[in-house]
Amino acid sequence: MSGWRNCPLAFDLNLDGRRNEAMTAPLGILMLNTKFPRIPGDIGNPESFSFPVRKKAVENANPDSVVFHNSPALLEPFLAAAEELEREGVRAITTSCGFLAMYQKELAARVHIPVFTSSLLQVNMVSSLLPANQCVGIMTISANKLGERHFQGVGIAETKKVIWGLEGTHFYDVFTDRVSRFDRQQATRDMISQAQAMVREHPEVGAIIFECTNMPPYAGAVSQALGLPVYDILTLANYVMSGVFRSAYVDGHPGTSPGTGSVSPREATTVRSCI
Repeated sequence: MSGWRNCPLAFDLNLDGRRNEAMTAPLGILMLNTKFPRIPGDIGNPESFSFPVRKKAVENANPDSVVFHNSPALLEPFLAAAEELEREGVRAITTSCGFLAMYQKELAARVHIPVFTSSLLQVNMVSSLLPANQCVGIMTISANKLGERHFQGVGIAETKKVIWGLEGTHFYDVFTDRVSRFDRQQATRDMISQAQAMVREHPEVGAIIFECTNMPPYAGAVSQALGLPVYDILTLANYVMSGVFRSAYVDGHPGTSPGTGSVSPREATTVRSCI
């Protein structure tokens, strides 16, 4: 497996967490080819992030081939697209479908930058935050199709968890490209009602992870309705990128040096490097 290169960063995050417009090394996103809308909060909408993103569609990858058929023929196109993103200068890579957890190990081994294919990589961490009598509830676009191949890919096969699918809802029909009409209010109701049903049937659920990268726009509504923490691909992206874009602390302030408001090139070289 390839290791992450020594990689001095030439840019920084501002103190308030907003992106520095000078950033030129974004997050790369391996995209499925889809027809549904990409509203703010969706991984396909650049406004969902506080840092730049670069998207790359993968040939023949769509909800049908990835979610419903788990086509092994897609591995090589995804590997090639990841290599292209790395050559284009991205500093980490994610995907637009949590079912690509099945390719986590292969993608991470192919490139020299961090790869996080799925929000499911958070399952073990979130599980460790809960008392022993609680577990993570995973909300997914399709409980029938999310299985051992995906769990093995991200190392959660043995982790206690509840899997809950959105089959039979408007949300499911929209984000599997089965219908073109999108009703955001109905999608929100679907997410809340299905989360409530999951917790009623499985009161041991102490936190929720959204597998689907189209679910983050509804995380706030679900969390408020249930009083539970909700994690998704955006919480994972922010975590990973906060490590990639570390601030140098000068005189107690991140990313500043006296008289300039920015870190000097020498400081950037010596302080911002990854091992």
